[in-house]
Amino acid sequence: MSNFAIIGVGGYVAPRHLKAIKETGNRLLSAYDKNDSVGIIDSYFPEAAFFTEQELFDRHNSLLKGRREAIDYVTVCTPNYLHDAHSRYGLRLGADVICEKPVVLNPWNIDGLERVEQETGHRIYTILQLRLHPSVVALRKKVMNAADKVYDIDLTYITSRGNWYYASWKGDEHKSGGVATNIGVHFYDMLCWIFGDVTKNIVHVSSHDRVAGYLELQKARVRYFLSINSDHLPEEVVMAGKRTYRSISVDGEEFEFSEGFTELHTRSYENILNGKGFPISEARRSIEIVHDIRNMQPVGLKGDYHPLARQPLTPHPFGWKI
Repeated sequence: MSNFAIIGVGGYVAPRHLKAIKETGNRLLSAYDKNDSVGIIDSYFPEAAFFTEQELFDRHNSLLKGRREAIDYVTVCTPNYLHDAHSRYGLRLGADVICEKPVVLNPWNIDGLERVEQETGHRIYTILQLRLHPSVVALRKKVMNAADKVYDIDLTYITSRGNWYYASWKGDEHKSGGVATNIGVHFYDMLCWIFGDVTKNIVHVSSHDRVAGYLELQKARVRYFLSINSDHLPEEVVMAGKRTYRSISVDGEEFEFSEGFTELHTRSYENILNGKGFPISEARRSIEIVHDIRNMQPVGLKGDYHPLARQPLTPHPFGWKI
């Protein structure tokens, strides 16, 4: 049984981590979040110590050093821009770290964290759960067995967000990394894992609520459209009362992987605890992609672009200039 601490326990993704810690037979000893709406802890570890101040959380964990209750793993579920700092904290506490994606916002941050890993002798593992999905594993095997084939991929992901999004850290590109990072980084990782390194990266459209572009990989040509705007949902999705649409087509055929997501965080934890987790070096390619997308000048509707890139641009709901 390993001892866990979690930073950002009030966040959206934290329940998946609490569930994974519980289902892998481990225990949560301490949790921190600046907000106190964390009743979810009662469903998993009601006995865990909880703090709303980083200093007291740190003091508690530091006092456990050298005891059987010493923290073995720090799980990081905080806003994207804090992942670097909180991962460093975990390493210097003397623990290994499990960090949600994106592990950092910029490629050079990975270099810095790797240096701290070397200094402390501890490791950071990131959650790349799509690599564990059976359908994704099967597609990768198929692609690897077709050595000379180049595939045509269309990726569409629309996950509706209300105006709250723009008032939160997620709506601040400097904190979240923008739409491509916030909702797309795991897809870019999956595509690179299956189809190889990026050879060309073009952005057609980029705004506060969408990004569309073209990626050329070693074994694929990818057109993508990512959006948080419900106006972009297909009519049949709206009629069904749904607010999310996910589609990946491979050479014109739909790649079905909509099921089987619920246990992937637990499987990620099992692999990490068994010494088979994904080190932060595995996240580098996807971090490079989203960093480049964020800093590129969109070329407009030129070349091979995703059909949904033609959707009319909408003003920022708060009137901010993008």
